[in-house]
Amino acid sequence: MVHEHLHLKEQVSPDQQQLRVSMALLGTLAGGVLLINSRVGQIFYGKGSFNTELFALAGAILLGLPVVWHAVKCLLKGHSHMDELAALGIIAAFATQDYVSAGLIGFFMLLSQLVETRTALGARASIEALIKLTPTKACRLDDAGGEQEVPVSGLRPGDRIRIRPGDNIPADGEVIGGYSSVNEATITGESLPVDKVPGMQVFAGTINLTGVLDVQVTKAGSDTTLGRVQSLIVQAEQTKIPIMRIIDRYVKWYVPTVLMIAAIVWFFTRNTSQTITILVISCPCALILATPTAMVAAISAAARMGVLVKNVADLEIVGKATALVFDKTGTITTGKLFVTKLTPGPQIGPAELLSTAASAERMSRHPAARALQELAKEANVVLTDPTGFQEVPGKGVIATVNGQKVIVGRETFLQEQGIDTSQVRGPSLHEEQGFSTLYVARDGQCIGWIGLEDKTRPEAKEAVKELLEIGIKRITMLTGDRNDVANRVAAELGCTDFKAQCLPQDKLAIVEQIKRQGHTVVVVGDGINDAPALAAGDLGIAMGAAGSDVAINSASIALMNDDLRRLPFLVRISRKTRRVIGQNLAFGVVFIILGISLSKFVPPTLAALFHFASSLIVVFNSARLVRFGEQTVSQRI
Repeated sequence: MVHEHLHLKEQVSPDQQQLRVSMALLGTLAGGVLLINSRVGQIFYGKGSFNTELFALAGAILLGLPVVWHAVKCLLKGHSHMDELAALGIIAAFATQDYVSAGLIGFFMLLSQLVETRTALGARASIEALIKLTPTKACRLDDAGGEQEVPVSGLRPGDRIRIRPGDNIPADGEVIGGYSSVNEATITGESLPVDKVPGMQVFAGTINLTGVLDVQVTKAGSDTTLGRVQSLIVQAEQTKIPIMRIIDRYVKWYVPTVLMIAAIVWFFTRNTSQTITILVISCPCALILATPTAMVAAISAAARMGVLVKNVADLEIVGKATALVFDKTGTITTGKLFVTKLTPGPQIGPAELLSTAASAERMSRHPAARALQELAKEANVVLTDPTGFQEVPGKGVIATVNGQKVIVGRETFLQEQGIDTSQVRGPSLHEEQGFSTLYVARDGQCIGWIGLEDKTRPEAKEAVKELLEIGIKRITMLTGDRNDVANRVAAELGCTDFKAQCLPQDKLAIVEQIKRQGHTVVVVGDGINDAPALAAGDLGIAMGAAGSDVAINSASIALMNDDLRRLPFLVRISRKTRRVIGQNLAFGVVFIILGISLSKFVPPTLAALFHFASSLIVVFNSARLVRFGEQTVSQRI
């Protein structure tokens, strides 16, 4: 909900919007400082002194005026919100010269509105991050084979472009020359780099890792897969229904009812003191503070546990969730390759196999090479600098190590070099099951193979089990990987179902399908390919520490430490927060009913004291959430 008093309009630029939010926040904080000064001033000048009252009056005007003005505009337009209740409380507090209470109501109202308004800028930030993925320049080839640097915006279908190692691919296209490995995790979610050969497709926004590729452009600009992802985010954000604040659902009758009661009492009794008491005791501070104080306490507790909640209004959705949708790569899995198997040949030790392969791969930047280097470092295996290093993109490497020719790569690559691999026992886990296999040959003889895998996060299985135990009915895993890979990971974690080979539009469609089945859907992801689904779900949770900026900006909550066991904690604190809010609201309603019933016996000054006490009770009840779950989570983690 974008509040009118902040004047956020569609035609205003993001920088101007951010400036207005910052100025409103500065004014809110300044008003809070004035209220604090009024209390501190009582120590030096005494209670009721001119200086302290002046501070309180200035703070109340600075904080209360925007709320009252917004309430007046809403009434003139014929609709009401919680802001009208706050305005009534501020006016009643001014009438009794309780400026601190008037300022306190305005402070909490403005602060909660600013937090909600700030999150409305997240969609534009995510789109800007998407744009940065596509380079501004491209290397276009002419008919004679010459190269020309041109703006990416000038590319058209049919153009031929050259992409060097380390470059972001500027457009969708088909490889017409060269061999390379491409990191497509940002688009497809594929956990392993994809080897590209002539005839295969490449996507804009993906990264060329090793070799030089010549590509014929098939789609450019907004027609690319990356461009469609961008538009999907916008569409999903536009279809998200804003969550109404709990108090708004029950108080449309409140303002006219209180005014009617006060008018009736004054009409029959002509007792001005009792009428003021009714207005003061009916000031809905307890009702107004019920939600924001509990939300602030819950957000503090979540932040302590490494959970960043960006949209306080969406916190309640976690507790209502009946279905969770997980991305696989980088969310359930680590997104990195690890060596999981060393199988040396006859008369070859595992350390010798690792040393030979890692030494030959020492000059390579391929993810498999990095996995070998990390394992060698952990095992304290001595490596040798290779000579005559040659990398064949998509196949493997050839190098000389200690005077011996070493070849590391796919089985087919070794066979092309005339090396017989049959003497080494073949792996029982094949690439179709999510494993990558590197064969190692030395001086023309195969000496073994090395298995690599993208591992699941160690805490993921425990998190899924706990989510099912606390009432989540459906846990779906989505991935761009092959069906066999998805099946293995989903079975390992205990997911209720999965969907493999998903592009961003597929993930979005599945999320919408689950919502149509009646579920409240929470989507958890980390990559650009997850951003549309994150925006389309009832709530999006991003893996913040390892995730992309696009995923974080498209989500309402980020797990800053990538620990999935924070998800059950988040569900629990959301449900606890809803219970505390319910307690606060119930107390506020009972307090007002009793106060009105006993208004004849309560003078206005005592009514103000009771009113202040009711606010304190609500604040302290909400404060119990600050340390919620800290011991449980720390013991488990």
